[in-house]
Amino acid sequence: MSSWNHRWATAPWLWLLVALTLGAGVARAQTDQPPPREPFKPEEIEALVAPIALYPDSVLSQVLMASTYPLEIVHAARWVKSNPKVTGDAAVKAVANEPWDVSVKSMVAFPQILEPMNDKLDWTQKLGDAFLAQQKDVLAAVQRLRARAKESGNLKSNEQQNVIVEAAPAGGQTIVKIEPANPQVIYVPAYNPTAVYGSWSYPAYPPTYWPPYPAYYPGAALATGFAWGVGLAAAGAIFGNANWSGGDVNINVNKAANIDRNFDRTKVEGGRWQHDGSHRQGVAYRDNATRDKYSRNVGGAEGRNDFRGRDTTGGGRANTADRGQRTDRSGAGDRAGTADRSNANNRGAAADRSNANAGNRAGSADRSTAGERGGVSNRAGAGDLSRTSERAGGASGGFSGGRDNAFQGVGAGGATQRSADRGRSSMQGSGFSRPGGGGTRAGGGGGARGGRR
Repeated sequence: MSSWNHRWATAPWLWLLVALTLGAGVARAQTDQPPPREPFKPEEIEALVAPIALYPDSVLSQVLMASTYPLEIVHAARWVKSNPKVTGDAAVKAVANEPWDVSVKSMVAFPQILEPMNDKLDWTQKLGDAFLAQQKDVLAAVQRLRARAKESGNLKSNEQQNVIVEAAPAGGQTIVKIEPANPQVIYVPAYNPTAVYGSWSYPAYPPTYWPPYPAYYPGAALATGFAWGVGLAAAGAIFGNANWSGGDVNINVNKAANIDRNFDRTKVEGGRWQHDGSHRQGVAYRDNATRDKYSRNVGGAEGRNDFRGRDTTGGGRANTADRGQRTDRSGAGDRAGTADRSNANNRGAAADRSNANAGNRAGSADRSTAGERGGVSNRAGAGDLSRTSERAGGASGGFSGGRDNAFQGVGAGGATQRSADRGRSSMQGSGFSRPGGGGTRAGGGGGARGGRR
């Protein structure tokens, strides 16, 4: 054993140094991992739910459900803009076959909600993230805001709504429920949170607010109180409700099935709503716990990318539809104009190159023709793939069509064809042609591989 090996084997401090170095590397790798996302603070949640907390319970619950599918919100909002004359229950029936979640389909009956959800997509996604991760906290925040609005004298029963106050359960808070005065006609209020809730106590988290859209609230004035707009005959769009005592949202499976023909009743346990990750369409979840909970059973690339934490919606905060629309991402035509490259027929045209059949493979008779040798579009398998015919067409320019008309469009095509025929006959008579069409090979002005024998 060399002196160096002896010193290495007998020096404990060397082993200690190695262990410390490796330990430091592991610790550094662990600290490089992104820290877990902090839960939403109570005041932050109140700021998120401020513009919707005074909606009727049923409408509020469906807004919360739909907010967990921000990309489908975009699709639904676009549908509403394209079909402005289809409203209420009729709009819900019109989207029955759309691939959206039932909660999103129900929102087409309420364009005064759907439009701001689409316009403020960052808010929509954050609301959905909070609802997925902290459902009880979100519902508790709604109740706190309702209590403040009632204490301020701004939340009361009228011809549009019934406000019901239930005694607080043991150790809980008073429950304020809001129901439509007429179950067949639903009014969605617009209001300024800083006015209806009294003074706002959290300057660091100002309440979300959007002025009422004139198309739905003509001449609305929000200095004090609410703007109501027009009542909607949208009873058929209602299938959910808030379970205030349980801290979750319940759904009526029969009503949901009336809205969504593809509604899966088996996913509903005890009437409680469950988020369906297959409708997330690649939009990343906010935190690992939520991602682990809802992405494991999602098939396809969207679920795998979500589970790995990849934000498939793209960078920045652009419109989610443009960032994440699967048809745009995966459609060959939109991706890079690769329809001809990716089309199975064009890819499969390589069989013309590899097919052992002499005719399909551009055998000796075809390959020995100078014009055909230049027009290799058939061997490439697709004229649009690489414009091979234009690159290799020689002085005659690009060819069009297949093997049978490779001489079309060439100025002296007839003479060239006759010359090729005479050359072919001469070669066959001299015995240089191989069986199976593989013998001759045009080399500029003629010649054959077999001629070297």
